[in-house]
Amino acid sequence: MKLKKSLLSNEIFMYLVFGVLATLVYMLSRTIIFTFCHQATLSAVIASFISIIFAFFTNDRFVFRQVPEGWWGRLCKFFLARLSTLLLDAALAFLFVQKFPNIIGQFVGNNLDLVNGIETIISQVLIIVLNYVFSKLLVFKDKK
Repeated sequence: MKLKKSLLSNEIFMYLVFGVLATLVYMLSRTIIFTFCHQATLSAVIASFISIIFAFFTNDRFVFRQVPEGWWGRLCKFFLARLSTLLLDAALAFLFVQKFPNIIGQFVGNNLDLVNGIETIISQVLIIVLNYVFSKLLVFKDKK
């Protein structure tokens, strides 16, 4: 019981839990969208918007435990910070899935769905780290 309470009050642990959930929301959204349109960049952008909304509300409420006042300003800052990682994600999707799919494809029989999945995982690891730094330093400063 003490360990559970300790983990639930640990900001980094909670960020990782909700970061994994946001990543799952992103990956599921991106996979579904990619299945229908086969456009990696478009899939990445739409899935990013969906996961940004999910991530803001979970980070604001459960991770950084913000006061209710000022959430609109935090949402704007959060969105701008995530926009930079969205651009990184879109650029990586464009480069490694659309423009040069053979870089990853050579290892998976040039299966574009697998190339997209592998690139998604790689980019998300980088993005999770960057998003925590941006959130901690720029967005969530008003503890309850």
